[in-house]
Amino acid sequence: MDKPTLANRIVVLDTETTGLNPQEGHRIIEIGCVELVKRRLTGKRFHSYLNPDRAIDEGAVAVHGITSAFLQDKPSFADIVQDFLVFIEGAELVIHNAPFDVGFINHELALLSGQAGTVPLGKVSDYSTVFDSLAYARKKHPGQRNSLDALCKRYNIDNSHRELHGALLDAEILADVFLLMTGGQASLLDTNDGESQAAQQQTNQTVSLPTDRPPLKIIRCTEEELALHEQRLAAIAKESGGCLWGMVKS
Repeated sequence: MDKPTLANRIVVLDTETTGLNPQEGHRIIEIGCVELVKRRLTGKRFHSYLNPDRAIDEGAVAVHGITSAFLQDKPSFADIVQDFLVFIEGAELVIHNAPFDVGFINHELALLSGQAGTVPLGKVSDYSTVFDSLAYARKKHPGQRNSLDALCKRYNIDNSHRELHGALLDAEILADVFLLMTGGQASLLDTNDGESQAAQQQTNQTVSLPTDRPPLKIIRCTEEELALHEQRLAAIAKESGGCLWGMVKS
């Protein structure tokens, strides 16, 4: 199973478009990105609505709710492309169904590169690596639905505020899904790689405690905490088909 490279800087990206196929002249109308560093959200975002200078398919409007009238005063892709490329450069892009979004971005870059007097802008692969979270989810959960909504339900992520698709909103939701689906935080230690390895080596060492130390204080769980624990074990058992902890009774 292909896994993310766990790059130091990750950008979770989503787009909305006028239709399904850039080869039919469809364009990007919204780009949303959120940044993670060491698998933690930094609060940095890139977001822009774009005027595609063409009509939007009715089917697409039904999905994202963005209309041509709303986009009339918005910038073109050419207006924001440099800021966008700076934001994604050197990052690993996490995209759900990456071929779709990357195909549209590459199409937009090609349109600009084809204009007279314009320096070729290349492709997404010239700026970033790409991790397809949909392909990863299909391998991790074969035979199951792996849409963003389905993954939110599977990983207990609240997306009740998502009535329509939106690039920035979907990128924020996908960031949560990605972190849970790929194992949560890479490390609980906010250190560099060398320090993390040293800490891990120290953790693996056997340490003898003093024999004359005072007894450990035992803190009992409350009834509410025990109930929440049982709910979590039940969710794990439902997801994985069994839960070892739930089988152990004191």
